[in-house]
Amino acid sequence: MYSFEYLDEMLSSVATVEKPSHLRGPRNVSTVERPHSVSVAGVIVDDAGRALLIQRRDNGQWEPPGGVLEPGETIPDALQREVLEETGFKIALPATLTGVYKNMTGLIVSMVFRCEAVDGSPTTGEETYALRWATREEVTELADEAYAVRVLDALDGASPPAVRAHDGVRLI
Repeated sequence: MYSFEYLDEMLSSVATVEKPSHLRGPRNVSTVERPHSVSVAGVIVDDAGRALLIQRRDNGQWEPPGGVLEPGETIPDALQREVLEETGFKIALPATLTGVYKNMTGLIVSMVFRCEAVDGSPTTGEETYALRWATREEVTELADEAYAVRVLDALDGASPPAVRAHDGVRLI
């Protein structure tokens, strides 16, 4: 299991590196001009092996709770904040990293963790329309492939963590 300190150090060094112009993408946009966002998501698993999904208010999609790190926020603090805000559950730390996923079109790197709820009760919030405990089969029916695979990797307890890329909807 990777420590949060290691991940913080690794991401801070990656986020500040600019690619040479000949290695930039087709639009020749550097990460300095358009930096990557870093996000976290927490897959809470219950005693029956089901994952807690949220239905987002902004787009109606089902996915694990999570969001973008705030400036100066650590990875574990962001994970705990996002999960609490979107579900009403406080999670145990440290959580287990089960995957790192890059949205190739949105320039978002997301770290997904398998979580255990230790306090709280299911609650919707400003960004959450509904909550649902989902089996493996239900996850694949409810969520787009790019999000379903994150939940399935967490349910499997992927070790070492999965590393995948997607276009916002489908794996690539």
